[in-house]
Parts: sequence; structure tokens; C-alpha cells
Amino acid sequence: MHPLTELIRQDMRPALGVTEPGAIAFAAATARRHTRGAVQKVRLRLNSGMYKNAFTCGIPGSSEVGNAHAAALGALAADPDKGLECLDGITADQAARARALVAGGHVEVALAGVTSRIFIEAEVTTDAGCACVTIRDAHTNIVRITEDGRTVFEQAQPAPGGGAEEGEGEPPLIHRYTLAQLRDYALAVPAEELAFIRDAFEMNMALCRAGLASPRTTFARYLLAENGGQLFSQDEQATASLLCNAAIEARVLGLPEPAMSITGSGAHGIIATLPLYAAYKVSGYAEETLLRAAALSYLVCMYIKEYSGKLSAFCGCAIAAGAGMACGLVLLRGGDAAAMGRTLNNLASSITGMICDGGNQGCAMKGVVAVDAAWRAVAMAMQNVYIDSVHGINGPTPEQTMRNMGRIASPGMVGTEQTILDILKEKTAREGE
Repeated sequence: MHPLTELIRQDMRPALGVTEPGAIAFAAATARRHTRGAVQKVRLRLNSGMYKNAFTCGIPGSSEVGNAHAAALGALAADPDKGLECLDGITADQAARARALVAGGHVEVALAGVTSRIFIEAEVTTDAGCACVTIRDAHTNIVRITEDGRTVFEQAQPAPGGGAEEGEGEPPLIHRYTLAQLRDYALAVPAEELAFIRDAFEMNMALCRAGLASPRTTFARYLLAENGGQLFSQDEQATASLLCNAAIEARVLGLPEPAMSITGSGAHGIIATLPLYAAYKVSGYAEETLLRAAALSYLVCMYIKEYSGKLSAFCGCAIAAGAGMACGLVLLRGGDAAAMGRTLNNLASSITGMICDGGNQGCAMKGVVAVDAAWRAVAMAMQNVYIDSVHGINGPTPEQTMRNMGRIASPGMVGTEQTILDILKEKTAREGE
């Protein structure tokens, strides 16, 4: 198996609801497993991206939102063996107990620092003791577990793939390739190696349909009407926006269907795949070509995310996954690596800098923008209409352009991240008055 195929296989993961509440619940549930007795208190420390992304995010199995409720559900009811799907099967009684724990002031949430590097520390105290779980760099990557202050598990080495802030050691695998080489891989890899990507289309389409069926969604119904009331119309772009953003809205509302994530994000996985699936269905591309386009889409997304960090102040869904999806669309349309480079220039000079203010319905609006920008960027690039490399943050090569896009997030938008956090804290303070 090609190393890039294995990279994609390792990174693709089902996630129920937005990834950050799932990761918080997973951490708390794992800590709970390492102690006995009735839960009395949960303490949570989070990096800024984790804190922000789960701030008002819907949680599967609950009508509540946010960090504290995710932690409470994790400590009281989640199954850590299910990883990011640990909140699957939450009952109404369990949700009520979690609400009571939060309402009683027994869940504390603190910010551990402004950084794009994932960090979760969940401590669960019971009437018989306490346990603490620390996660770093990836949403389920446990690096330390303590029981009553005694370390019972610790990683010998830090996890790889810490993103832009690592700055040392060998470059990540994805950065050893040029865009042209990624395209060559996507076109030449044996088709059977990519068959597993079908799971992403199936899972994300099920989530899309759940969004369309739910009375809670609004963007999904609007986009359905805009697409003539059809799931698949003759309009590629309108269909792409519908499929993509019905799924994203379903996810941020916490509907009980998983998304297939990439780079630790369900919304990234949705944007990287469903617009391409729409083009495949509307325009009749071969399924093999679709799988190859999706593989390229994933890899370009990974390329940018390794520079930006997994959680940052910019919307990686629209920017990184959107750039990947746009390159995949060029591949579907028979474009070459040069056309992909022109497409990246168009996107880098337009939507880079879009903020991430957490997992919420705004993600669907950002997804609408990402699809619209990608379709425009590709159409123009394939007609040789593009923003020249001498301008703005565009680089002399596609690789440098992608690096620059990532650098805008980290370290570029650290101050923006702090401002977003300040605004969220002000909102919390006002609500508590």
C-alpha cells in the first residue's frame, strides 16, 4: 500500500457530532473509567481551539450545548471504547443527570492557553477518589492517565503531527510531496487501494439526509428549495452546497448520525467529499475518478492543516478542506497540476482569513461560502483566470502558497483567537448576570 494511502486511512475516522465535544466526552469518560463511586465533580482544561469549537456546539443525545455539558455526559454516560462516537446511545435520564451536574456547579471549565495545538485535561472526582486524563495533538491521543495522583499510563514519546507549532524534527510525510506529485499519486494509485473512501461518501450522505429530515435545520431546507426541491438537480454547484451544508448543519446541531472526519474534523471531512460527490452525481463522472479526486482533496487539506494546526482562529473547513475539494474538482474536470496551482492562488487570495468562532450553525454558512468560492476559483483557473503569484500571500509555488495559507492561522491569527475568546467570555458573563 502506498504511504499516502495509509496516511488517509489512518486519518479518516467516524465522529458523532462536532469532534471537539466528542473528544471532551471521550476524555471525561476515560477518566471516569479509572475511578469508582458516584461522580461529584468534573474539572476540564482546554486549549483555545478546543474551548472555542465546543462553546455552543450541539451534543448528540442532549438538548444542551457546550464544553461543560459534553464533559458531564462523558463522565456520567459515555462509552470511551467508542472513541469519538462515545456519546452514541445517550438516554434521556443520563442527559438529565448531566444537566443537573452542570446546573449544580459541579463542572469547571478553564482555558489552558491560546494555541492551535490540541490539549484536553479532564479530571473526574468521585466519592471514592479521582482520575485525570490528558490528551494532546489529536482528539483521542491520550498521553497521560493518573489515578489519585499516581501516573498509571504515560506516552514514552510525544505524538507526531503536532502541526505548525512543533517546528522540530522531520517534516510530516505530506510535506515531502509537491502538489504535482500528490496529483500523480491520486491518478496512478491502484483503484482498489482507494475503495475504503466509499465509506466517507456513505456516512456523510446519511448525515446529509438526517439534516434534511430534521425539523431543527433551517439552512438545509433553504438550500433544498434553492436546488428546486431535489437532492440532485442539474446544477452542480447548488447540489454541492445542499449536500455539504445539510450535513454540516446536522452535525453542529448534534443529530445522531456520525460524519467521516479528516484531520480530526467532521466538517473538514464533509467539505472535502460531498461537493465532489455532488459533481459526480450531476455530471456523471466515473466512480473511480471520484475516489481519486477525494483522495487528492484529503491530501491537500492535510497539507495545509499541518501548517495551520488542527484547531486555530481560521476556518480550516472552508480554507483547507475547501482548497482540497477545489483541487479534487479540477481533477474531476481533467485539469492538470498547473490548473490546481492557479485554483489555490484564487482561494488563497480570497477566503484565507475567514475566522472560526466555534462549532455552530455558522459553519453551514461558511460551508456555503467555501462551495461558492471553490466553484468560482476552479472555473476561472481552468480558463487561465487567476491571481498571479506576485500578489499577496501567494507563493512562487503551490507548496509555498499552501504553507502561507497555513501560516496565516498559526502563528498569524493568535491575536485573533484571543479576541474571539474574549468575546465568548463576555457573552458568558452577560448571560450569567
